[in-house]
Amino acid sequence: MKTFCIKSLGCKQNQLEGQIIQNELENLGFKQVKLEEADFYILNSCTVTSHSDSQAKYLLNYAKRKNPKIKTVLVGCIAQTYKQHKNFNYTNIDLILGNEEKINIEKYLNYLFEKESHFFVDDIFKQKDFQNKFLFNPKSTRVSVKIQDGCNNRCSYCIIPYARGNSRSNSIENIISQINLITKKNVKEIVLTGIHIGQWGLEFNKTLVDLLKEIEKTEIHRYRLGSLYINEIDDNMINFLKNSKKFCPHFHLSLQSLSNSTLKRMNRNYSADEAMILIKKLHQNFDLPYLGCDIIVGFPNESDEEFKETYNNLNEAKLSSIHCFPYSKRENTPAYYMENQIQNSVKTTRVKMISNLSKKLHNEFLEKNKNKCAEILIEKKSKKTGLYTAITRNYIKIYVKDDLNNLQHSLKYIDLSNFKLM
Repeated sequence: MKTFCIKSLGCKQNQLEGQIIQNELENLGFKQVKLEEADFYILNSCTVTSHSDSQAKYLLNYAKRKNPKIKTVLVGCIAQTYKQHKNFNYTNIDLILGNEEKINIEKYLNYLFEKESHFFVDDIFKQKDFQNKFLFNPKSTRVSVKIQDGCNNRCSYCIIPYARGNSRSNSIENIISQINLITKKNVKEIVLTGIHIGQWGLEFNKTLVDLLKEIEKTEIHRYRLGSLYINEIDDNMINFLKNSKKFCPHFHLSLQSLSNSTLKRMNRNYSADEAMILIKKLHQNFDLPYLGCDIIVGFPNESDEEFKETYNNLNEAKLSSIHCFPYSKRENTPAYYMENQIQNSVKTTRVKMISNLSKKLHNEFLEKNKNKCAEILIEKKSKKTGLYTAITRNYIKIYVKDDLNNLQHSLKYIDLSNFKLM
């Protein structure tokens, strides 16, 4: 019996695809074991930042050091964009598969045990159809449902379209079929994932709201949305979601900046003013919604004034949390060639400032919720503490005791004042 070890880096979609690869291999009779015991090691890579690339290099080298006889397989976003990674060392990799090829990994395993390395990476922009491969993990309390892949936008800093291709949508029929299967297994909540879920349905003249209307008809109790762009959350979507009994009021906004001039250089196609107006609408239409966002600091030419504009707007917006990271140069993107690249020390300072702001805003959000009653979904039980993790609709985590007679997948209505909110 051949054995393997797999590691997935990056976004939720990559994590889900890693689970699909693992499931495919186990169905073929392969056994997942520790790195030291494995015949081959699969790294399902991410390339969104230079840190992601460095992490991949380290893990591949570590695998060879830990197990000199092991065969290595690089799949995912670094593999897909290997021609753009001039400084990446591929000599210690035995098999490289792009993002479309990795989902059908069983077709390529025979090449793994030949002497020379093999590359199977087709042009991702030739891919027009969504690969409908579904994995259900009965141990998961909240199940991710992949509804879309790729992105039609061309932000000036982003390599992801070159790793994922143009937007491709799963059909309503396939998605609803998956949700129906999930609900039969006593799962109460799903998360709709993709690279750019706001572009779902473009190929067949549908919108994300059209899909959500069909999801409302299923027996799923709760659903969450992946990251959305500002200009994709219109009044029609807001009106629909605020009247939904299944939607969890949890928005993750792909902001990247709240400075007009920075947003223009990023080619984001919306203004800071438009973003602030939308955030205000979300606060007005939902009861204490969780509003998270992504912010890039240290983008080329980002002045102190532009950073201050973003910082002040974030503070005024009263978001629930901010995922902040420094701009990372990606080869062959327009921003890579921009003048006035910001020093790392400046980026580090700005990340720290935004991170501290995020902590403050998150604590303020929790304070507003502490005397509320809320529905929680019981998740995993810790063997160490005997406590269950639970999560509210608006994405607040708490720990509950076993004496409530909870079981995984259970929904409870509780008084949050009796618990520590996180």
